[in-house]
Amino acid sequence: MKQSSLNKVLAVSLMVWAGYAQAGAFFGAGASFPKTAYQAWGKAYKAETGNVLIYTAVGSGKGLAEIVAARTDFGASDKPFSQAELEQNNLMQFPTLIGGVVPVLNVQGIADEQLQLDGAVLAAIYMGKITRWNDAAIKALNPSVSLPAEAIVVIHRDDKSGGTFVLSNYLSKVSSAWKSSLGEGFTLDWKNGNGVAGAAAMAQTVRSTPNAIGYMDFADMDKKHMASIKLRNAAGLFVAAEVPSFAAAASAAQWNMANGFNEVLTNQAGDKSWPMTSATFVLIERSPAVPENVAASLKFFDWAYRNGDVIAVDLGYVPLPDSVVALVRSAWKSEIKNRAGQSLF
Repeated sequence: MKQSSLNKVLAVSLMVWAGYAQAGAFFGAGASFPKTAYQAWGKAYKAETGNVLIYTAVGSGKGLAEIVAARTDFGASDKPFSQAELEQNNLMQFPTLIGGVVPVLNVQGIADEQLQLDGAVLAAIYMGKITRWNDAAIKALNPSVSLPAEAIVVIHRDDKSGGTFVLSNYLSKVSSAWKSSLGEGFTLDWKNGNGVAGAAAMAQTVRSTPNAIGYMDFADMDKKHMASIKLRNAAGLFVAAEVPSFAAAASAAQWNMANGFNEVLTNQAGDKSWPMTSATFVLIERSPAVPENVAASLKFFDWAYRNGDVIAVDLGYVPLPDSVVALVRSAWKSEIKNRAGQSLF
C-alpha cells in the first residue's frame, strides 16, 4: 500500500466518522499493532453497550498527527512520547496492551521458528552487510539448517510505523553500527531494501516475495500464518515470539504516571524475554473540544481493562497488570478534563 493509498483510507474513514457522528460513535486512528484487539474489543463493547468504536489503522505517525490536529478522539502509537512532547501538544498517553514485533520471512525450506538470528546479524541484514541466506554469520547461528545461497530481499516500512520504531530501538541497543548509521524512529533513512506503506502491504509483500524478510506485529503475523524466527535475547538464549515471552519482557517494567508512562520494553533481561517486546499507547487530549467523545473513549478502555483480557490473550497480546491499570485510571481523573476543569472520567 503506497502512502497515497493510506491517505485515501484516512479520508474515507473521516467520511465514515461523519456518518456516525450522531450514532453514539467515537473514533481512533493510528498504530496497526493493536488493531486486532481494538476491533475485537469494539465488537464486544457494541454488543454490550450499543456504542460504536471506529478504529482506523493508519500507522503510529499518523495516529499522532490526527490527535494533534483534533481529527480523532484518540490516537494510537507504539512509540511512547516524552512528558515534554506530551505537554507541548496538550496530550496524555497511557498503555493499553503489550505485544511483540517479529521478523518474518519467506524462504523455501525454512519453517516457522526454525531460523535463529541475533541482533547483530539482523542489523547487518537490514543494513545490507549480509546479503545471502547462506552467509557464514547466519550459518554459525544455524548449523543444522540447510540455508539457500539466495540473495536476501529486505522489506521495510516506508510510512511512519511503530513497528519500525520497535525494530530500530532494539537494533540501536545491540548494534553500534546500526545506532551510528540509522538510529531509531518511526521512519529511517534506509540504505537498503524495498519499502512498503502499511502492515497489510508488509504481509502481502513478504508472502509474495521469495527469500524476503520483513517485520510485523505478532497478532497480525499469527493471524496471517507467517513464518517467524527465533531471536537471541539479552540473556543469550534463543526465544520464540509468543505471549509468555512478551509477558516475561514486560515483567520488570516500571510504569510511572510522572513520565507519562514512557516505558520501552526492548532487549529486556530474563531468560524467556522476547527482545522486541513493546507496549502500545493511546494518546488523548487533556482538554478536548468534544469532551463527550473523549469521555466515551475512556469508558471504552475502562471496559476493556475490566472485560477484555481473555480476548487480548487469545489474539496474542499481554494485558496490563491491575496495578498499572489503577495508575492509568488515576491519570485519567487528574489529567483529562473538559474546558471547565471537570474530570471526564
